Amino acid sequence: MARKVGVSEATVSRVLNNKPGVSDATRQSVLSALDVLGYERPTQLRGERARLVGLVLPELQNPIFPAFAEVIGGALAQQGLTSVLCTQTKGGVSEADYVELLLQQQVSGVVFAGGLYAQADAPHEHYKRLAARKIPVVLVNAAIERLGFPAVSCDDAVAVEQAWRHLSSLGHRRIGLVLGPADHMPSQRKLVAARAIAEQGGGELPDEHVSRGMFSIEGGQAAAARLLDAGVTGIVCASDPLALGAVRAARRRGLGVPQDVSVVGYDDSAFMTCTEPPLTTVRQPIEAMGRAVVELLALQIAGSAVPTEELLFEPELVVRGSTGQPPQE
Repeated sequence: MARKVGVSEATVSRVLNNKPGVSDATRQSVLSALDVLGYERPTQLRGERARLVGLVLPELQNPIFPAFAEVIGGALAQQGLTSVLCTQTKGGVSEADYVELLLQQQVSGVVFAGGLYAQADAPHEHYKRLAARKIPVVLVNAAIERLGFPAVSCDDAVAVEQAWRHLSSLGHRRIGLVLGPADHMPSQRKLVAARAIAEQGGGELPDEHVSRGMFSIEGGQAAAARLLDAGVTGIVCASDPLALGAVRAARRRGLGVPQDVSVVGYDDSAFMTCTEPPLTTVRQPIEAMGRAVVELLALQIAGSAVPTEELLFEPELVVRGSTGQPPQE
């Protein structure tokens, strides 16, 4: 422990025995190291919350989540807080299990990105436990109602509008959507926005032009294949991996992107400039969102009240090589 913090064993002993003669900064460093290394705090110190913040992510395969983790973790460090990364895997530790572990570690707060709060049909009891314990919490992107936590979101409606109008300006009239599951709140918002835009243009969005899949390249490929069967020439996707799956689906049919089919992603996650073709996508402002998340969390940790209304951030269309004019009929 002393080597980890860079202090003497006597200093660690004074902190663990709650003795005077140690600065607040050193005391917090020792206690944070204790938490990070997985040791239980001595009984007399358990009333203090650790300077740890749980950062709960659904996965790391989608590059947008490591990007959020990097931004949020860096901003937390500037506040003297240490992030504890909790990543779910199939058949592994669940989100509710992570919450239980974080409560045992007496964390100062929890940030969720892409969690079960975005799924209407998922279990939400562990969020209620956090609320009952008055643990500061911030959610990233659209959540179900009634949880009562502050949220920082990219505006899904504006994102779809930007992508849709881009394809329309290129001449596409048969535009389809690749979305997540029906109970997924960001996908619900995107669908509502797309239907409204289609109606504004004097048309409609047929049900066969909406396809759903799991958030993966394979899920995007299967969902996009159904849209290609319906004859769409432009596809708006709810994530970049879904968009890469749509590109794969088109190529498996011998179709060119963007010569025959145009594809727009969402996130502008890492390496989207390196795909073939480079992916046109709608960028989430993760730097600004991440700073806002940590600011809201730090205010709660300091005992200040924060508004529970959602903070909406404006996305940005990034045009690259996966979109073009539709084929001439």
